[in-house]
Amino acid sequence: MTPPDDAWERSFWVWEVLFAVVYLATALLVFFDDVSLAEKVVAETVLAALLLGYFAAGRRIVRTDDNPVPRAAATSVLVVLVATAIFSDTTASFILFMACPMLFMLQEIRPGIVLTTVLILLDPVAAVVRGGWENPSLPILLPMTAILVVFSVLAGKFTTDVIKQSAARAELIRQLEDSQAEVSRLSREAGTAAERERLAREIHDTLAQGFTSIVTLAQAIESELDTDLVAVRRHLALASATARENLAEARAMVAALAPSDLAAGTLTDAVRRAAERLADEAGLHVEYEVDDPLPPLAMASEVVLLRGAQEALANVRKHSGADSVLVRLSAVDGTVRLRVRDDGRGFSPDAPTEGFGLRGMRSRVEQVGGRLSLRGGADGGTELELEVPA
Repeated sequence: MTPPDDAWERSFWVWEVLFAVVYLATALLVFFDDVSLAEKVVAETVLAALLLGYFAAGRRIVRTDDNPVPRAAATSVLVVLVATAIFSDTTASFILFMACPMLFMLQEIRPGIVLTTVLILLDPVAAVVRGGWENPSLPILLPMTAILVVFSVLAGKFTTDVIKQSAARAELIRQLEDSQAEVSRLSREAGTAAERERLAREIHDTLAQGFTSIVTLAQAIESELDTDLVAVRRHLALASATARENLAEARAMVAALAPSDLAAGTLTDAVRRAAERLADEAGLHVEYEVDDPLPPLAMASEVVLLRGAQEALANVRKHSGADSVLVRLSAVDGTVRLRVRDDGRGFSPDAPTEGFGLRGMRSRVEQVGGRLSLRGGADGGTELELEVPA
């Protein structure tokens, strides 16, 4: 994208209109002035050289070239040509209305003031040189010179400020564009990292837990193969069902859809299936309670509750040594609360409890503005409570 022109670029045409008007007016005044032909030719030739020099190099230097060497060269040529024109014909001093602003465009404020004052003073000096101190134009020329010096200094200060402000804004725009590009790059990197973390949580909460169940069932089948064929068939059926669910989760993950359990039914049905699966696989007594109906939830909040239930039940199976588990979904003060409580061995408050599963669960909950707590039960065991806004 092409950056917008700054104020100096947009207003440059105003300067060129001034240049053209002042140049034409001065050239016409010199042409009709009552001086000798030689003086008139010299003055007009110098003015023509000034015009050609401006379009050959001066315009580019004034507009875009920040190199001090060409600016100093252009300043020197401008001063010499204007001085020559004024000394050839004092009427050519009208060119100062163009030359003085141009000096401030080429130089900083202090050297610009000095050079402008020098050029303006050349008019009365030329009048004295040509007509002596008795020159009748001096009484009018001297106060006019003073006024012109003041006007030129003020106009030069304004011109210099506009140029500096324009340059500062152009630099600020460049910095903002660089900052926007950096923010875009960091946003892409943050988005990539967040997506990787999300996929890691999805894999941990679904595929990894499913594979753990399949491994556990395979070990049970191996131990029961020669003693209990009925249990073997039951565990084979559970392993097959778990594998099919894992396959469905993998397909849903690839397609960036909602969890397959939620795609196939309601949140309460999905949590109930997770609880029943734990009861079948681990032989635990699992009690499932739900307030009916629950308030409607966004898909992201339903995913958080389902993944929270799956992670909590997986932890019960792997770590608690419990005999019974309570899973409850309820509506409380504008939120939906999931509570999973077991009667297992509990946990030590000093022991680290923030494994990857809990960290991922906590991150999910925070993303939807919810709350997660983990504490020991009143009679032992562990209680996990997760709330999301309805």
